[in-house]
Amino acid sequence: MGFLNTARSWARRIKRDAMTLWFARTHPDTPWYAKALGAFVLAYALSPIDLIPDFIPVLGYLDDVILLPALIWLTLRLLPPQVLLESRQQAEAWMARPAAKPRSFVGAVVIVLVWTALAVALAFWIAAALRR
Repeated sequence: MGFLNTARSWARRIKRDAMTLWFARTHPDTPWYAKALGAFVLAYALSPIDLIPDFIPVLGYLDDVILLPALIWLTLRLLPPQVLLESRQQAEAWMARPAAKPRSFVGAVVIVLVWTALAVALAFWIAAALRR
């Protein structure tokens, strides 16, 4: 199996696991802490805007390659085995049929707010430095 096939397989598993979290968030047996972390991970994963933009060399893809899979893995570990099994089956069934990719506009709003807060903090820092 070549590198390209390995990368495609890995990407498919990440997508499946993200969709597993999508279905687990509404499962009645999912613990609240797994729902909370899962909601955060899904909002970020499905957001059309990245926290670290992809055009920034190396760091731009760091969240897509390391941070996001690690958060998905952690959240999956918090799910009870039965919830994980049922949600994974739902995710596989969803991926088998053509459907629109879900998006999280709440996640996009949160990321825009984070960038806005960083920009305001930087502006205050620069203003304070210029007054000295």
